[in-house]
Amino acid sequence: MEEYAREPCPWRIVDDCGGAFTMGLIGGALFHGIKGFRNAPSGMNRRFLGMTTTIKQKSPILAGNFAVWGAMFSTIDCSLVYVRKKEDPWNSIISGAATGGILAARNGVPAMAGSALIGGILLAMIEGIGILFTRFTAEQFRPPTFQEAFEAQQQQQNAPGTSSS
Repeated sequence: MEEYAREPCPWRIVDDCGGAFTMGLIGGALFHGIKGFRNAPSGMNRRFLGMTTTIKQKSPILAGNFAVWGAMFSTIDCSLVYVRKKEDPWNSIISGAATGGILAARNGVPAMAGSALIGGILLAMIEGIGILFTRFTAEQFRPPTFQEAFEAQQQQQNAPGTSSS
């Protein structure tokens, strides 16, 4: 299975790192904006000030964490493409597991194992959904077989309200 829309491997790392940073920044601004608004003292000016302060303090941290995850995931993925000489869903699943384990290394072996397991399962689910979606859309555009076309023609000729003379 080839992915035509992806960048070549060295540039993919930078691309994924930037995309992950952007997702973390936007998601962090939304999440921390709501949190800052709710936790601020009453009064619209104070709530708005609390919201913007929380966004400015917390959103870049989350964006940086996302960027680290994206860069590490892409680096491992590109390494697996180089070593295995093929690009398939197993690379992403292994990369997700390895990234989860490596990022949890400071918390000990049990945390590493748990994070690796969760990372692998999450990426397996994402890859599985992608494969199912691809198969569903490909089936939709599949040309009919001769038998299906013949049966459709027979149904159209035998439909009420059509005359064959």
